Amino acid sequence: MDMSVFDLFKIGIGPSSSHTVGPMVAARRFLLEAGPLDQVVGVDAALYGSLALTGVGHATDKAVILGLMGQTPQDVPPDEVDAMLAAAEAAGELALLGAHKVPFKAAINLLWHKSESLPEHPNGMRFTLRLADGTRIDKVYYSIGGGFIREAGEAAIPTQPADAAPVAFPFDTMEQLLAHGRASGLSIPEMLRANEHVRRSEAQLNEGLDRIWHVMRDCIAHGLDTTGNLPGGLNVKRRAAKLWRQAQDAKASPSRANDLPHDAVHLVSLYAMAVNEENAAGGRVVTAPTNGAAGIIPAVLRYYAHDCHPSDPVGGVRRFLLTAAAIGMLCKRNASISGAEVGCQGEVGVACAMAAAGLVAALGGSNEQIENAAEIGIEHHLGMTCDPIGGLVQIPCIERNGMGAVKAITAASLALNGDGTHFVSLDEVIETMRQTGADMQDKYKETSLGGLAVHVITVNHAAC
Repeated sequence: MDMSVFDLFKIGIGPSSSHTVGPMVAARRFLLEAGPLDQVVGVDAALYGSLALTGVGHATDKAVILGLMGQTPQDVPPDEVDAMLAAAEAAGELALLGAHKVPFKAAINLLWHKSESLPEHPNGMRFTLRLADGTRIDKVYYSIGGGFIREAGEAAIPTQPADAAPVAFPFDTMEQLLAHGRASGLSIPEMLRANEHVRRSEAQLNEGLDRIWHVMRDCIAHGLDTTGNLPGGLNVKRRAAKLWRQAQDAKASPSRANDLPHDAVHLVSLYAMAVNEENAAGGRVVTAPTNGAAGIIPAVLRYYAHDCHPSDPVGGVRRFLLTAAAIGMLCKRNASISGAEVGCQGEVGVACAMAAAGLVAALGGSNEQIENAAEIGIEHHLGMTCDPIGGLVQIPCIERNGMGAVKAITAASLALNGDGTHFVSLDEVIETMRQTGADMQDKYKETSLGGLAVHVITVNHAAC
């Protein structure tokens, strides 16, 4: 499996990895691969399927324009995005890759094909360059979840180059990974670490893992300190900051000297909601493994670092992230992490499984207990639809992250209190998720054409 921990955990901006991060990356890649731009006189971008149906709510239009301007998800300043886009629209032109200017108006050059999907994935987009001699350069890309993209015709799962150094512990299934563990005596995070060393040094790996955690931690902190309404038109109020202050005031109250049993769990849900409110506002987040599910892993990590009182928090966080990445790799390879492909079970369900497995590893659980925790996490999200109201990553997405984080801790607790033996394997439940997603009607897969999205809008209209 040619995936890295840093493929699953990417630093970017909200509100969506598949609808924001992926299209931004694809637009920029298209221009980089097109060759010299000096003869280009125009550019068009067309969005299809789920990207078109929920693209406005997911800021896909903004992402495409930013990508054409040469911006990257990890480096674009979130606070400057609106000003950059407004300046380009007022000027009526884009500086492609920040250099070559061409006329551009979003209403003319950005096309939405809501009733048409491209053949290889629901999240398709076509970019076209018009040259001075009348010829065109045209390419199709797909945003396949978690910020991953591929050009039409590329393999869904990248293959390792023939001259690449082989990893120490190759695996395509959890059974293979467990077998490596039994043969080597190593834990899952130790094996993932050995695999990563093919790509980077020990120091580089640790620095990268620490940076991921720092961005996650900062995102929680910013979300717990920011109030107001989220953008998009639903006027959803941020709740995490207010609830966090209430929790801190209650804890400091003389009338309650001791924490209540549910306090830690309540705070975990606030951590997750804080991240996803930041995501909904277009802030800096880490795909984990997607933006729509970005709050679960940071919330459980903070629970581990603050409430579990670890003796080696730095090492524990690193073990957590490596283990979580292993679970995400398996889900991406053998099913999907795209809500447009398999519904929210592939986002919140996978994130819950990753967090549960990571927590077990950080707390010293066995490989079998790690596998058990991940299986529980996915099993209890099977069939979850992706039906965001108004195409926005707000309702029910923000609360789902809070609930998913609590479920992850419960799954980890169940696994740690067992011996690792259980009836359903992780490989089996991942395959079940894939089949369930294939059977799920498209209206329940990030189109806002069914489920909660339609029911709530219908009720609201009836009341007017």
